[in-house]
Amino acid sequence: MNIESKTTGHTKTELGPMLSVRRGASAIDFYKRAFGAEELFRVEDEGGEVVARLSVDGAQFWLADESPSHANFSPETLGGGSVRMVLTVADPDTVFERAVSAGATVISPVSDQPYGWRVGRIVDPFGHHWEIGKPLGDCS
Repeated sequence: MNIESKTTGHTKTELGPMLSVRRGASAIDFYKRAFGAEELFRVEDEGGEVVARLSVDGAQFWLADESPSHANFSPETLGGGSVRMVLTVADPDTVFERAVSAGATVISPVSDQPYGWRVGRIVDPFGHHWEIGKPLGDCS
């Protein structure tokens, strides 16, 4: 997707994942509670299905209700997903616990890893896996 810059009038290239979910409105509420997401854009039809663009401290992603007619399937339908979201934050322990308190399930708790990261992994109520962490020391 390309976004036109308001200052230069030029198109800026961005890459933003789109998460397919069941219960899109509930997913938006979860991401707000779990990660402090801000809703930047939202379209909702009469049936309650949504497409939305969210931001977590400037890191943007999209979500949409699954739509088999558009080959858009959620991890719940597929029995899992092939992509993990990596959320790099200053305080992974706090963000991780906030996500768990909001309804995420722990896959692996936050801990220091030998490859130079402090990271933990959760699965959200919609089947998407998130690694929440930060580099330790000078690793990036």
